[in-house]
Amino acid sequence: MQPKTHQNAPLDERIAGALVGAAVGDALGGPVEGYSPEQILERHGGRVHGVVGPWHGDDWRTARPLAPYHKGDGHVTDDTLMTHALVRVYARVRDHLDAYAIADHLVPDLMTEPRWIPELESEALPLQRIFLAEKWLVTRIHYGHADPREAGTGNIVNCGAAMYMAPVGLINAADPRAAYAEALDIAGAHQSSYGREAAGVLAAAVAAACTPGATPDSVVSACLALAKDGTRAAIERVCEEAARHTDFESALRPLREAVTPYDTVGPDYRAPSLGARRPSRLHAIEELPVALGMLLVARGDYRHAVLGAVNYGRDCDSIATMAGAVAGALGSPVPEEWAKTVAEASRLDLWEPAATLTAVTREIFDRDVARRRTHEQAFASLGGPACSD
Repeated sequence: MQPKTHQNAPLDERIAGALVGAAVGDALGGPVEGYSPEQILERHGGRVHGVVGPWHGDDWRTARPLAPYHKGDGHVTDDTLMTHALVRVYARVRDHLDAYAIADHLVPDLMTEPRWIPELESEALPLQRIFLAEKWLVTRIHYGHADPREAGTGNIVNCGAAMYMAPVGLINAADPRAAYAEALDIAGAHQSSYGREAAGVLAAAVAAACTPGATPDSVVSACLALAKDGTRAAIERVCEEAARHTDFESALRPLREAVTPYDTVGPDYRAPSLGARRPSRLHAIEELPVALGMLLVARGDYRHAVLGAVNYGRDCDSIATMAGAVAGALGSPVPEEWAKTVAEASRLDLWEPAATLTAVTREIFDRDVARRRTHEQAFASLGGPACSD
């Protein structure tokens, strides 16, 4: 299969592709989150190939009292809500972010600004929709007054920070090392251990995907050059297996088997093991390695990568969010019919955050250049080489 990418796509198209691609992946994965590929196959009479309805049909509000959300029918989930919230923070600060920016801007955004929540079909505070691991941000920073740089310590170690880090990669487009460092700083307010590490690596993946001429292989190489401990090992093992496949159907079980030694949740996603989600240098979140694996299986093609992520099941809305962000940043087009359906169903302008982030990215780059010139001049005065032109 030949990859459907535009390797010379300009910055604005890559940012739109990544953010719209992440939201569409999120919406497609939401209704089958938590189930196995076999359960998905049985429930839908085949693989999911686009937008589908709620798993429990009209009983979506009461079937799972812990999560009374309308997942399905093109509704985005908390992955997209958090991603758009981070874009708003960049729009306010208009510079690189750190953990204190999360405390000063993201936390108030979650707890003070009512917004349309598609899964609740009403306006509400984003805080009332996000998962427990994301509520930790508010608990620790607003109520506990923790140092934002350390507030993520003690939280459930999961993909909660990684799932909304695509904007960090886009702000640092074509500079994966800078994206990794910025995301690690930001994620310190939210996550620790391999949850924080995954946030850094996902941002690096998106930044690497923005590099002209980037391929799925070059993205994975950039991730492996930066990733540490169990996260690096899991990516390496899953991507080795992914290289053997050209179709997601044949990859579903092998990718799960490849990531299993590093995943702490266990075989039953809805009944995690006693060792689940605890800090460790040996383990990794499941979502990021599988997303990168599906990107390789799909040869960078957005549709194939996202459908592979969706039909993988388990935490597939976040897997598809990540795969969609990276494929979109590579320049693979998001199917227009999917994007239109998700935007209309979720009552969200999926393109406005991308336009906003593009403008902010250009502003920050200009600032970075000016800061670099100032540093070069100072270093030259100390006897270093002359400044570059």
